[in-house]
Amino acid sequence: MLTRRQFGLGALAAGALALAPATRALADGYDYTSRETFDHFDRTWYAGTGGEQAAGTNEHGGLAWGQSYALAGFVRMYETYKDTHYLDRVIETVDQMLANRDSERGVTDYKGRSLPAWRAMHPYTLGKVTLNDADGRPALEVRSAVSYADLTTVTVRSGTSEGRFTLEVRGRTGTTSTFADLTMDPASPDFAPDRILAAYPSSMLVTAKALGDGVPAAGSTPLVSQPVVFTVHTGMITWGMASFARVVLGTPTLHSVPKYRAKAEEYLQAVRDAAAAHDDEWRQTDDGYGYFVWNKGTPLAYDGTEQPTNQFLALGQTYAEIYAATGDRFYGDRVRALARTFARELKPGPNDASTWSYWPTFGHTYRGFTKSQEISEFTPSGNGARQIEDLSHGAIDVEFAVLAFRNQLGFNGADMVRLARAYTRNMATTDPQGVPTTTLRVDGTGGFAAAGQYLQAPRWMALTPWDEALHPHALSVYVGRELQVDQGSHLLGVAYLNWGARR
Repeated sequence: MLTRRQFGLGALAAGALALAPATRALADGYDYTSRETFDHFDRTWYAGTGGEQAAGTNEHGGLAWGQSYALAGFVRMYETYKDTHYLDRVIETVDQMLANRDSERGVTDYKGRSLPAWRAMHPYTLGKVTLNDADGRPALEVRSAVSYADLTTVTVRSGTSEGRFTLEVRGRTGTTSTFADLTMDPASPDFAPDRILAAYPSSMLVTAKALGDGVPAAGSTPLVSQPVVFTVHTGMITWGMASFARVVLGTPTLHSVPKYRAKAEEYLQAVRDAAAAHDDEWRQTDDGYGYFVWNKGTPLAYDGTEQPTNQFLALGQTYAEIYAATGDRFYGDRVRALARTFARELKPGPNDASTWSYWPTFGHTYRGFTKSQEISEFTPSGNGARQIEDLSHGAIDVEFAVLAFRNQLGFNGADMVRLARAYTRNMATTDPQGVPTTTLRVDGTGGFAAAGQYLQAPRWMALTPWDEALHPHALSVYVGRELQVDQGSHLLGVAYLNWGARR
């Protein structure tokens, strides 16, 4: 077993990772490659935050960014140990999650649809408020595309003369956008929607729409985050459910057990229903490249543009598992189309490793767009967002690539090797104290990653067959910090460290 300092000095050489000799490592009594450790963290996490999340909603992303990882972890633990205890853990968790679909709760998205999926609001979606005039009639709709928009307040004050008003939009950190001496007269150069649009991008990313010709009454009103069912959330939540179905339906001894067979069939139908909620966001080119967009008017930033790569590949994970479970060509064809798109995004990077951007390079957000193009209602213009993908979101991308490869729906061995090297040759490193960590971005840039990033390192473990150095470094990240699991992604990390030690 390497100490932290020994790993830092001896396991990194010439920009690449050397293989560590040990697969088991103890820290503070925890062996992160043992099922006892996984089971301990499963119990302790679910006794608190995890159990609350599983029984809760996705209003704030708890199912998508918490329980989804736990489900994937249970599946990986079953694949590692073949103990049906982990399948039972899937069932316990999924049944609670399905009970909290919008259609079961009787709640709706921004279009008024009660879908068999999971909506989200704060902190992800646009904030809106309708300002009424003195007679209570709708006058002006004010929107802000900043995060945590429901912690934003709109204040109306009197203007310099009758028929004029000043609008102030203040965010949770005190950032403020002020529009003075507006009018609701469309013929005036101070017509509120036009003045606010001309000022975009204001610090609070404000847009507005006239609902009448009355002047908004004075006073302060909070914005309300709008409910949206996100493609990425649906993909993350259903991924583990579809994986469960693939395992059960593909294993004769499990398929013969009525309980598991019935749950696999139930979950498959639930997954299909949830995924179908996004069919109107699907786009496919004539030459077979597939991706998802946010339709214009969806109440979030960058509506009308192509979704980030990790967000459309998240649902691709589910498509791949449905295809593996059923052989349904509809899902296989979509995986192929998504794989073509991602493969085109991969570029040669440092150390013979692949690199790619967070936003797809063919998209409006990456390239930038102007107000005159009328691409987006709530983000009228963009200067171009060209950041390289980060470790955490990139883990979704590579998980999809592995599933596509294993189902012979995209990529080849050389592609997978270069993806693995993005971790082992570009991101894997040690901090100045000699503790193993990662850089922020897949090309090795961005400096040392924060905890929210480097603790996601084991989620790249699916690429271990193409680079055996992945496992020892990801393990050393947890060992070096004596990690106590306190979120679902960490639980998946421990599951993957078990899987990698025994693959």
